Amino acid sequence: MSIIVQKYGGTSVSTDEGRNIIVSNAKKVISSGDQLVIVVSAMGRMGAPYATDTLIHMYQQPHYEMNTIDLDLLMSCGETISAAYISNWLRGQGIKARALTGYQAGIITDNIAGNATVKKVNTENITKHLDRGYVVIVTGFQGISELGDITTLGRGGSDTTAAILGEVLAAEYIEIYTDVDGVMTADPRHVGDAKVLNKISYEEMHQMALDGAKVVDPKAVAIAKRSNRPLIIKNTFSESSGTLIYGAHVPEVKKIVTAVAYKNDIIQVKVKVDNYDPRFERLLQDIEKANISIDLISFLENEKIFTVDHIHHITMLNLTSALDLTTQITEACSKVTVIGHGIHGVPGVMKRVALALTLNKVNILQTADSYTTISCLVREQELTKAIQALHDEFGLND
Repeated sequence: MSIIVQKYGGTSVSTDEGRNIIVSNAKKVISSGDQLVIVVSAMGRMGAPYATDTLIHMYQQPHYEMNTIDLDLLMSCGETISAAYISNWLRGQGIKARALTGYQAGIITDNIAGNATVKKVNTENITKHLDRGYVVIVTGFQGISELGDITTLGRGGSDTTAAILGEVLAAEYIEIYTDVDGVMTADPRHVGDAKVLNKISYEEMHQMALDGAKVVDPKAVAIAKRSNRPLIIKNTFSESSGTLIYGAHVPEVKKIVTAVAYKNDIIQVKVKVDNYDPRFERLLQDIEKANISIDLISFLENEKIFTVDHIHHITMLNLTSALDLTTQITEACSKVTVIGHGIHGVPGVMKRVALALTLNKVNILQTADSYTTISCLVREQELTKAIQALHDEFGLND
């Protein structure tokens, strides 16, 4: 007898069609003699009454606040409603089920509101119900701090909940059900001939998630890799076999690049300051104190160039102005990244990336590369051209 962990996103739990599929999938697991833990997200998306973004918007109306214990308490309600409702839906179909909050499931976190990290999990309550023949429904995205406060795990936190439960319960595998057929070579909204990948390594998937692919949370991939638990990304509403995320990179064919990912809402910051100016060190300290993460860093002798999320636009201007630094900001940028283990050690890959973009009249504002990635900063209005050009250049539609 094995334990299977399934996670269902907001679109899966918010309709009768999705809920009936959850029932059908649960019956398949039960009939095979295995035990089942289901992790659920809040129902729907912004505008739906119990969606996380709706709750955040309501909370901020009288007074804007983020990352507070009170907000975590409110945000946790969406998943709690889903868990209770799905549990009752299963019972209505003759399946023994029990809903548990993160606290009841033994998920203990640190005290960081809005982006807590799981410190440990006491599985006693979950295993007790599993051994009694129940399907256990656990609220995603939440736990309880060491101080006794309800906490949330950050965006994509339900994926993290599923992965951490898969680890501590030694699950055979973890299925992440969403509204796409699996991990794709590129976002189909930008590339019409993007294809579903049958399988992908933990490392490549983790990098894709970090670079903007929203199909699964990067923290969940890191946990699955740590515990060597296979992750399967599937579409709740189709018969697609999905994408298996596991093990080390073993290419089925000799492809240099596996996929193209992107991030929007980026600004490029150029600051006139040399390496020996004390204001340079002060600027770096101020950026750290403001909890701003910088990316695509090019520190030249007399100029520092980097990117930040667009929400930090005003803060960056205030920080540089306070130090009397000349600053130029380019708005509405996107970071486009090609990802693949085949990149490492292969001459000419950067040349191919640069030529593919320039020949398609995409201006490259900045570049960076790593062991498995090459990233280019482009203007957001040229994003679709950039993704399609790179997708074509590396034959990802073959």
